[in-house]
Amino acid sequence: MVLEVQGLCKSFAGKPVLKDINFSLKQGEILAILGRSGAGKTTLLRCINYLTKCDRGTIKVDDMYLCKTENGSAIYAKPAEVLEIRKNLGMVFQNFNLFPHMSVLQNIVEAPINVFGVPKEKAHEKAMELLEMLGLSDKADSYPFELSGGQKQRVAIARACALNPKVMCLDEPTSALDPELREGIATIIENLARDGMGILIITHDMSFAKRVATRIIFLDEGQIIQESSKEEFFESMENERIRRFVAM
Repeated sequence: MVLEVQGLCKSFAGKPVLKDINFSLKQGEILAILGRSGAGKTTLLRCINYLTKCDRGTIKVDDMYLCKTENGSAIYAKPAEVLEIRKNLGMVFQNFNLFPHMSVLQNIVEAPINVFGVPKEKAHEKAMELLEMLGLSDKADSYPFELSGGQKQRVAIARACALNPKVMCLDEPTSALDPELREGIATIIENLARDGMGILIITHDMSFAKRVATRIIFLDEGQIIQESSKEEFFESMENERIRRFVAM
């Protein structure tokens, strides 16, 4: 397993947002977490990526513990260990979060060079390989404002891939894309999974999940309502909350 989550709980101002979340992600698997707005999907992704700390629970990335529960609370790894763990986590945000004052190339190499200490030449070489793979080699010197939504999405994916993470997390990757661009992103995700990366997608886009996922989790009010293969999920709509979501 490249990612294991056990007993994950998170509250804000005393209100539970995540309630005893348990799941795992295998190498080369594409797991889609579905649910309506406010279900806890983005909070879950932020906890996994150490952008939000959970209250208790276990998060294990490639056999390294980001956190584990001791005496009823989450105890996090030491800073040096967290840095190593985060090398194996790639994150693509819903609004891309590209630095507007940096070129495409600079956006991709910023973290490898300045956070993880990758030599500049090696970081630039890897960035150009990623841009070539994603059909953006001619955009290396462009700035985010010069790119289309689909191009920004691909740059964000390239940036997340720059350290060869074991797990790639994508938050609503199709929210600003037309059908043709969504198909392109689906193909990129499938290729990353084929190369052995575990993919975790947070989405409310049912058609995209049906297109790309191998397994689906349905989250509602901070709880996992159903976890199954894609085929089983779409064949069985016994849960009323899932039926209402599908009908939206």
